[in-house]
Amino acid sequence: MELVGVMDIALMNEKVVFQKCSVVKDGIGNHRNEWTEDYCCFATIGGEGLASSREAEAAGTLVEDVGMTVTVRYCKKTAGIRSVTHRILFRDQVYDIVSVDHLNYKKKCLKFTCRKVRR
Repeated sequence: MELVGVMDIALMNEKVVFQKCSVVKDGIGNHRNEWTEDYCCFATIGGEGLASSREAEAAGTLVEDVGMTVTVRYCKKTAGIRSVTHRILFRDQVYDIVSVDHLNYKKKCLKFTCRKVRR
């Protein structure tokens, strides 16, 4: 019997790390951004790679703009993640969070739409 609206935990098989940005001050008073690990969990990765990638022009060069979605279980920690304060590490790659979807506010899971950071 299949339950409608129940998340398939078996699909949450990829580890992701949410990092939070904070401003720190060095010994002489300069301020800089520092990324620290905020939360680590397992997630379902969707649309990673060619399915959601597109080409964009940056500094006169054609580059691939890779995106993906990250779906995680809802908890107090994930509910507090915002696109302006957090980013995601997945398989040693950094992804900026573009948007957060609360999936009708049912408090079951959250979906993050991400774009790979070019270094």
